[in-house]
Amino acid sequence: MTPGDSGMMPPSKVLVTGGAGFIGSAVIRLLVGEIGCAVVNVDKLTYAANPSSLAPIDHSPLYAFEQVDICDRTAIAAVLQKHQPDAIMHLAAESHVDRSIDGPGDFIQSNIVGTYTLLEAVRGYWMEMPEESRSRLRFHHISTDEVFGSLGTEGAFTEETRYDPRSPYSASKASSDHLVRAWHETYGLPVVLSNCSNNYGPYHFPEKLIPLMIIKGIRGEPLPVYGKGENIRDWLYVDDHARALWAILSKGRTGESYNVGGDDEVPNIEVVARVCALLDALTPRADGVSHDQQITFVQDRPGHDFRYAIDATKLTRELGWSPRETFETGLRKTVTWYLENNDWWERILDGRYAGQRLGSTETSSD
Repeated sequence: MTPGDSGMMPPSKVLVTGGAGFIGSAVIRLLVGEIGCAVVNVDKLTYAANPSSLAPIDHSPLYAFEQVDICDRTAIAAVLQKHQPDAIMHLAAESHVDRSIDGPGDFIQSNIVGTYTLLEAVRGYWMEMPEESRSRLRFHHISTDEVFGSLGTEGAFTEETRYDPRSPYSASKASSDHLVRAWHETYGLPVVLSNCSNNYGPYHFPEKLIPLMIIKGIRGEPLPVYGKGENIRDWLYVDDHARALWAILSKGRTGESYNVGGDDEVPNIEVVARVCALLDALTPRADGVSHDQQITFVQDRPGHDFRYAIDATKLTRELGWSPRETFETGLRKTVTWYLENNDWWERILDGRYAGQRLGSTETSSD
């Protein structure tokens, strides 16, 4: 297959692991709601999963849900036999750096053991398929730019950047990346990989920086910024990421990896300031004070990488993808969504997460 060969038959049924999570739900809404592809959502439904994020498509005949732990090989094998997908998109993962500092064991189990178990279940399923079907199967492993470590003031991560993980989370994802590559090289399993920059957008669990700042801003609470807020991230709107993942799954070259970034580098303190400015414009405080007066600086977390930046040239050149949203347009959509969907995040704050700090040095955000 030539690079970006659109003649490759796209999948007709995709099994998505972690489909009730932030990125996974965006992928499923795209596949079912826009592309018209059948989807099987396999999710354990841990704290960060939210089935209500799939409300726009959950009554579609193209959508099926299976509550299964990816570490349960027997259950995964049964799901594969039952639904007969011709592609797997592996997004299920523990993903919050701060939580990995407090409790790394869950990250080892989900991200490393879970990926190994899934690979073995898929390999068994693939080996038993008819030859024509075997040639179509694709395993897409979705990972993070954090596996590459930390950048200085210049440069960007490419697909050839050496791995240098700095946290339990990024180390567990780096391990899973290596497993996927090994299963391709050793067993011939047809895989593609992708590493993305920081995602943001609607339906984002409130422990992450942008939704946390929006919600605390709305509630009039202090807005905690780590250190001096100088850490820089490349921000990618989640729906743009979902479209990139579909392009990689359906047109990417087997055995290759693709970096996905928004080409929007912003220091954390500026992110928070922009959130405050949007809140001032869309829902001004009754006392007339700007929301930026709520900003407070707190002790930095351990091992906080200074800068991430993604070079997505390969993805653009080979598959024709580029982000539709700038950080300015995407952030406005995101703040507006949280203002209009308070029932979604208030249920989370009432039960699974109350906005407290995680990953502090006392117990040992992006």
